[in-house]
Amino acid sequence: MHSVRVMTVFGTRPEAIKLAPVIQQLKADKRFETQIVVTGQHREMLDQVLEIFSIQPDRDLNLMKQDQDLASLTASIFTHLDPVLTEMKPDWLLVQGDTTTVMAAALNAYYRQIKVGHVEAGLRTGDKWQPFPEEINRRIAGVVADLHFAPTPWARDNLLKESVPEANIKVTGNTIIDALQQITQKPAPDHIQQFLDEKQIHKSGKKLIVVTAHRRENFGEPIKAVCLVLKTLAERYKNEIEIVYPVHLNPNIQRPVNTLLSEIDNITLLPPQEYLSLVHLLKNAYMILTDSGGIQEEATGLGIPCLVLRDVTERPEGVEAGILKLVGTVTVTIVSAAEILLTDPKTYASMAKAANPYGDGKAAAKIVSHLG
Repeated sequence: MHSVRVMTVFGTRPEAIKLAPVIQQLKADKRFETQIVVTGQHREMLDQVLEIFSIQPDRDLNLMKQDQDLASLTASIFTHLDPVLTEMKPDWLLVQGDTTTVMAAALNAYYRQIKVGHVEAGLRTGDKWQPFPEEINRRIAGVVADLHFAPTPWARDNLLKESVPEANIKVTGNTIIDALQQITQKPAPDHIQQFLDEKQIHKSGKKLIVVTAHRRENFGEPIKAVCLVLKTLAERYKNEIEIVYPVHLNPNIQRPVNTLLSEIDNITLLPPQEYLSLVHLLKNAYMILTDSGGIQEEATGLGIPCLVLRDVTERPEGVEAGILKLVGTVTVTIVSAAEILLTDPKTYASMAKAANPYGDGKAAAKIVSHLG
């Protein structure tokens, strides 16, 4: 009896982070032959995660191109992944989440009649344009998946409404909690600790606000509105807060952020941070502002109040728990919500003490148990 060949395919940093605990579990289990293929959809940020989790890909398709549009990326994934599937002949293909890599890889595996396991299945907003293109990517992956690893009962219920057989859905928790538990045990990198010390974070009551905003639907006027929020808060609370914003490399984010925020004393613009550094910034934050799906989960796992710079979220469990608040991208709305957290201790405490709905850090083991 041959070992079960499980191929994980991923291309972005969030996918790598959430699949790393699963890969670790597969490698430790002699029942499995582990195959790792990366598309390189987010080249620089992906490589950082591979290093920190000691993951060595078997194949690196290296498909990243400057300002690559979705159609050419999708076509490139199909063209380059198909011969790898044909050669390596996995029994299972595992994908995570809702990227273009997930959609194309799952559909490619279906064409080759390879079973597909979808990690973090069942997330939905019900609006095909928000988030774009992720909502459609994960729906397509869901149509072809043979096993759906839903992180929560809410995600399971979404799949049941779409007529997915209950036997094919496994509620596992979210592997981001597995990854967080590993990373938070590591010491903060020297440059992060130096930043915290220099800015006197936690000293004399100074509060750190961590910002990430980079989604396609926020290009243009929405990101400018977010920048105005940060400028307003920085000026009103000049001696009380430090805002740190690791800025995505996409020119649609780099240009407005650097133009509008680079000269403000208590706003620090950083290059994209590797995962260990980012987690330690989040861990030391008083508040998080983000349009990222993964950081909504990380904020929830760390117990840090988070304002979500989106109108809808596919992670309503965190909103229902009370630790996330949807604020959109209207400047006055975001400023008002942030000021409440800065000035109302009771509101802040109620968000910070919310229960984590995303699991106990054993999601990867549960996923692997269903593949054997």
